[in-house]
Amino acid sequence: MSEFQIDPTKKLSLAQLQAFLHTSPQVILSQAAKENILKCRLYLEQKLKKQDSPIYGINTGFGSLCNVIIPDKDLETLQENLVKSHACGTGDKVPAPLVRLMLLLKIQALSYGKSGVQLQTVERLLFFLNKGILPVVYQLGSLGASGDLAPLAHLCLPLLGLGEVTFNGSIQPTASVLQHFDLQPISLKSKEGLALLNGTQFMSAYTAYNALQALRLNEQADEIAALSLEAFDGRIDPFKEHLHTIRPHPGQLKTAETFRHLLQGSAGMAKPKQAVQDPYSFRCIPQVHGATKDTLTHVIQIIETEINAVTDNPTIFPDEDEILSGGNFHGQPLALALDFLCIAMAELGSISERRTYLLISGQRGLPPFLVKNAGLNSGFMIPQYTAASIVSQNKQLCTPASVDSIVSSNGQEDHVSMGANAATKCYTLIKNVERILAIELLNAAQAFELRRPTTSSPTIEKRFANYRETIPFIENDVYMHEYMRLSELYLQQW
Repeated sequence: MSEFQIDPTKKLSLAQLQAFLHTSPQVILSQAAKENILKCRLYLEQKLKKQDSPIYGINTGFGSLCNVIIPDKDLETLQENLVKSHACGTGDKVPAPLVRLMLLLKIQALSYGKSGVQLQTVERLLFFLNKGILPVVYQLGSLGASGDLAPLAHLCLPLLGLGEVTFNGSIQPTASVLQHFDLQPISLKSKEGLALLNGTQFMSAYTAYNALQALRLNEQADEIAALSLEAFDGRIDPFKEHLHTIRPHPGQLKTAETFRHLLQGSAGMAKPKQAVQDPYSFRCIPQVHGATKDTLTHVIQIIETEINAVTDNPTIFPDEDEILSGGNFHGQPLALALDFLCIAMAELGSISERRTYLLISGQRGLPPFLVKNAGLNSGFMIPQYTAASIVSQNKQLCTPASVDSIVSSNGQEDHVSMGANAATKCYTLIKNVERILAIELLNAAQAFELRRPTTSSPTIEKRFANYRETIPFIENDVYMHEYMRLSELYLQQW
């Protein structure tokens, strides 16, 4: 089994998270991480012995109860109460890959030695991750400041032997799983509950996952659109290099270059064209797909900053001899990025649906609805309806979460990011885009085969042949849902 080292001296990348998700590595703490955690905990314990004045969240209440002083004898109870009382999530369960990411990112954040946790607390989180003991976390409940309190409370409840976990394929009480491994619950010390619950790891996990899915779908959208262009008997002119060097947006340049590569050697592109121009959904692919690429580049920069950050509060600085109460848990950077990504990916789906519509419209020598005996057969009429309905839902999901804020904690937390809502709706929208692209691919393959014996480039022909191993040419009406499902599955296994 490979190892994945948590090392605060090195920058964690999105590519590393992708590798982590696709494998089951043994996650370990570097020596630097262990030393950071031990040093910070020792400093905090010594600070509490010397200082009588209140320190937020360590010997005070939380939120608007920040002025309530807690006696030393109750500090451990304070932290345990915090975790139990804040586990108020509801709604659908967070998918397992995202819970794995949440655990990894929480451990990463604690490894910087600014949070005051015990080493054994972090090691227990590592144990959960390495043994596939995944806390049951719910999607609803976070305001995105003070971080992701409710989801992270559910993530950390199992440290106390409470809540539920998924283990060996079933949801089980944490207590029974700890008993299986002969483990006792962790006794949280001062500050630990707050360190575990403050943070942006729910939003960050979703943002990272969404970005990885968006990267995949951007690549697939280009190749699917190239097949659609061939099937529609479109022109290569709008993809020529010198047309784009005079408007050199990076994503636009990259998209046009990708199409030139994909279609190199295509007999279909080389043959004379009757149409002087193609509709925008074909002609403007570099501009539209390219703008989505540029948005994704921005989102990746935001998330790679966030996953290498300390986002709990208060923050402990042993070398400076300071404990600072600030707002690094506020999810505004992620909320804005997620709303932007929603819009950009929705447009990728929108232009895809328009290409599907053109393919079934009976233009340029293609039969209406891409089927013989139209009338007796409805052919590909209704998959386009489905794509259109999803595009409409995506428009609704593009309503920005980040412009909303609801006052909480009796006015102490008077501006929140709603980044968690931005994260979950972006997750839904990106899944919708996958479905839209799967429908375009289904239509493009059907239309492309109707162009035979004209051939495309070796790259497109290889992709088409590979797709045909899963999805056949459709002669007469069939149970279309099953082919749509298989097309979607094909994209997931691309």
